[in-house]
Amino acid sequence: MPESDLEALRDWADSGAMALTGRPGGHPLAPPGRAATIVRRGLERLRLDLPPLLAERAALTGFRRNGPWSPGGKFRLLRAADGWIGLSLARSSDIELIPALVEAPVETPSPGDDLWATLRAWALGTTARAADDRMTLLGLPGGAVPSPVPRRPGVRLTTLGRRSPRANPLIVDLTSLWAGPLCARLLGLRGAHVVHVESHARPDAGRRVTPAFYDRLRAGHERVTLDFRAELGTLRELIARADLVLEASRPRALRHLGVLAEEAVAAGTSWLSITARGRQSNAVGFGDDVAASAGVVVEDADGLLPAADALADPLTGVTAALAATDVLAGEHACLIDVSMLDVARESLDGWSAHPPHRVVRRGEGWWVETATDAFPVREPGEGVRS
Repeated sequence: MPESDLEALRDWADSGAMALTGRPGGHPLAPPGRAATIVRRGLERLRLDLPPLLAERAALTGFRRNGPWSPGGKFRLLRAADGWIGLSLARSSDIELIPALVEAPVETPSPGDDLWATLRAWALGTTARAADDRMTLLGLPGGAVPSPVPRRPGVRLTTLGRRSPRANPLIVDLTSLWAGPLCARLLGLRGAHVVHVESHARPDAGRRVTPAFYDRLRAGHERVTLDFRAELGTLRELIARADLVLEASRPRALRHLGVLAEEAVAAGTSWLSITARGRQSNAVGFGDDVAASAGVVVEDADGLLPAADALADPLTGVTAALAATDVLAGEHACLIDVSMLDVARESLDGWSAHPPHRVVRRGEGWWVETATDAFPVREPGEGVRS
């Protein structure tokens, strides 16, 4: 049995993510690929000793495996006429777009079972590619599984200017939810001064949706709230002073204010942009649907299930922090273009299958048994220091 295959399976079991994968009444399932190993090794490179990041949100919210829905209940996979599609309904605006998606009236759209029944019927009558195109057009988070979008590197660097490295760099963090804030958190733990800048008009949804997790990610960061239109000069000043800007919105969101990443980088401020499919795409996505579009899903007798909790978010957060750390140590100002989809795709590279194993109940917990070894499946938060 190749050591790398066993290592990936062990890391999934130890990360808490395996415990979050599967159906509520069934045993945990190991997601494909090496995302858990990539995250563990990334933290080692950053020299940070932290609780298992892949299950950190679940440990604070009480999420558990919830197939066919995601642990948070906002995402699920649907059979299409020729394959599978995934869709997240995380925002009220997503739900409001369902009649446009299915091209038919939907009585009082809501996130309940009736709406998902409508979506299941619609999905069966369309191809995965057509569904992917329509979701992208409407700005809905989801798409075909796997995605038909051509591959690109998960992280692209473009050098546009020069800078002087500092021991304690200033990070201006414009991001929200998970991937971007996690990147900021990791950089802060390495000594950076992080200023979290929120818009009056669009505050960080994480504060409302998962407040304990928001506080965990933002601990120790300076917080500034601005009206981006009325106080645009203040925002520009912060960007000009920063060593690195973190941003996780589509580029057009700041362009319409006249804030251009390329100009900031040319002036000496590096810029890290996290998007669903890269800066060249207008697609939107969250951690669950992006991971599924990358092909990081599991299969049981009844179909495909989501893997872990918003897996592409923590995977991207660690990957982005590694890229940012390298850039901050150098003398070049860079535009760092991070595609969550392609970061998740890369976690499958070189991987074919886990070694033969079974998951069995031992006492109060689950264990993975292979031909040569046995090890426990860690629950979210299990063994974490308080």
